[in-house]
Amino acid sequence: MQCGLKITVIGGGSSYTPELIEGFIKRTNELPVREIHLVDIEEGKEKLNIIFELTKRMIRKAGLETKIYQTLDRKQAIKDSDFVVTQIRVGGLKARALDEKIPLKYNVIGQETTGPGGFAKALRTIPVILDICREIEVLAPNAWLINFTNPVSIITEMVLKHTNVRTIGLCNVPIGMINNIAKILGYESSRLRIDFVGLNHMVYGKKVYLDGDDITTDVLRNLAEGNSITMKNIPDLVWDKDFINALGLLPCPYHRYFYMTDEMLEDEKRALQEKGTRAEQVKRIEEALFNLYKKVELDVKPKELEERGGAYYSDAAVSLISAIYNDKNEIHTVNVHNNGGIVDLSEDVVVELNAVIGKSGARPIASGKLPIQINGLIQAVKSYELLAVEAGISGDYNTALMSLMSNPLVPSIKVAKKILDDILMANVDYLPQFNK
Repeated sequence: MQCGLKITVIGGGSSYTPELIEGFIKRTNELPVREIHLVDIEEGKEKLNIIFELTKRMIRKAGLETKIYQTLDRKQAIKDSDFVVTQIRVGGLKARALDEKIPLKYNVIGQETTGPGGFAKALRTIPVILDICREIEVLAPNAWLINFTNPVSIITEMVLKHTNVRTIGLCNVPIGMINNIAKILGYESSRLRIDFVGLNHMVYGKKVYLDGDDITTDVLRNLAEGNSITMKNIPDLVWDKDFINALGLLPCPYHRYFYMTDEMLEDEKRALQEKGTRAEQVKRIEEALFNLYKKVELDVKPKELEERGGAYYSDAAVSLISAIYNDKNEIHTVNVHNNGGIVDLSEDVVVELNAVIGKSGARPIASGKLPIQINGLIQAVKSYELLAVEAGISGDYNTALMSLMSNPLVPSIKVAKKILDDILMANVDYLPQFNK
């Protein structure tokens, strides 16, 4: 039996990978990583090679003996893995650009994980993640799947409902919110804790604590006064002061799409004319990043990667892996089965909340009933997600239509049908389940 962990990263040619590698380097004293396998597809071969070379330089600079491999053979990489990390984008940035443009044709928010754009991405991604899980079931049945692939809630829901793979879904939004609040208030982020409750990209902070003391009122006052708590990929529109006071909870950056829909829609339309879609902006950022990654003198994660929107990814992903491996029983914000964490939702649906993480996985921390001011929106989005999973598995048009109609960002049946038909036509090469 070999000593040390085998880590497989599917989507290894992603520009995010240096974040992940940095996370393993920072935690080398608690995670004995024997080998890391970077996996990608033929279309991503060039990027994979660039990342592979940069990763080797990073490992060498850190003085580690971890072996790095690159491959297009996914099955071989998965075999006997201890942890499999998924960070894939089916269809690439070209498909993402269509996810953002198609809804805008019909005066609807176009965003890669939220609304119809996230729905399209889910339909493309479900068959691929399902295939990966079937391989894990056979080749690495004891592995943990750490899923960072968006839309995280829908993908994690699908894995837990339709496979036997042990999985935890992960997002960098909660840790990003903690770090941004720490910057605003001038404290170390390690001193802060937030009671998170909700869904992925639909998560709220019920309470914020500093060294165990409740500072929620101070944080909400700062937010109401215009201080920024957002992500690189979301327009930094200022929250309405009266709304924040009425809500009484800390919203996540993605809530702007639901609570400030008109303003966000206008911002998207203006950005489309001036800068192109976010996907087109990211393409330019990635081109610059990969030109930087090629430089043989580069042997650390470059600061420029933060412009990509992947900040804090390594802290979230690798600390989660360490918590499982080392049976730390420490609190992380994750996407897992509800299991009583939120009273108002079924036990077996996926939610995003704080959970105690150890070798047995995640034990959700009970948060009671949802505050009435957020219950309706969360219930509606969860219904949309459950229908999206079934549409992605079955390829049934009617289920897909009802999923879109359940999404609060879709205004009518007429618009839903037009968007759905455009999505199916634009993604025909990626939707085998609908081509029956």
